[in-house]
Amino acid sequence: MKNNVMLIDGMALLFRSFYATAMSGYFMINSKGIPTNAIHGFIKHMMTAIRTYEPSHVVCCWDMGSSTFRNELFSEYKANRGEAPIELIPQFDLVKEVVETFDIPNVGLIGYEADDCIGTLAKLYSHQATVQILTGDQDILQLIDDNISVLLLKKGFGNYQEYTNETFSSERGITPRQMIDLKALMGDSSDNYPGVRGIGEKTAMKLLQQYHSIEGILENLEELPKGQRTKIKEDLEMLHLSRKLAEIKCDVPVTCSLDEAVISINREKVHSKITELEFKGLTQYIS
Repeated sequence: MKNNVMLIDGMALLFRSFYATAMSGYFMINSKGIPTNAIHGFIKHMMTAIRTYEPSHVVCCWDMGSSTFRNELFSEYKANRGEAPIELIPQFDLVKEVVETFDIPNVGLIGYEADDCIGTLAKLYSHQATVQILTGDQDILQLIDDNISVLLLKKGFGNYQEYTNETFSSERGITPRQMIDLKALMGDSSDNYPGVRGIGEKTAMKLLQQYHSIEGILENLEELPKGQRTKIKEDLEMLHLSRKLAEIKCDVPVTCSLDEAVISINREKVHSKITELEFKGLTQYIS
């Protein structure tokens, strides 16, 4: 049987689960005074996906602190994001304990984002397995390849938009790799880098469809309308920097052997953890 690895973007699932109930002020404080709403939703998302896709191997990837090599390249990177909500902070360590209880490896590396760990492991595993990345983060779509697909979480539980090379290109009109250059041109307000000022998504898409890459655009700069040409020339340095910020690194020093990632859930151990966390309604997800 061919190996099918599911790489879980732990940060994306945890944040999504937290905000799904935090918006209405519901934090599920347990008898020890610990908020558990994010962990509760995380387990539901993780187990629903595992049941739906039945992977043979599962790995969960995490950010390790807020500062990465991208902050060294550009001090304003993600500077627009506030501190994590106080109710979420104790759930960061606790969720990793929960993942360990499921005998699923937690992977993260100081100085890099979860995305970089996902990219590295996806490339590594894709030589000997099919890889599915579970996330809510569109940036990860750049990793789609012949053996790598992305399951984008939609509203609710168990709803996914599945992207492969074919479905991505037919829907978006560019290849997954071109997403990096797209973001380099138009910037990314959520990650707080500008790209080329005055070039939006529509123009960036048009340029990439015509010239394929940033190199292609720069080689044909004189063909462009004067306004576009001027903007790109003025922001050339930021264009190159934005590309470095946008690209998920696929060569970071993380490893996790496929043997470590074989899915093998000890129901008794998991039941005990779920009882400890006072999650009565979750037993159906692991029975």
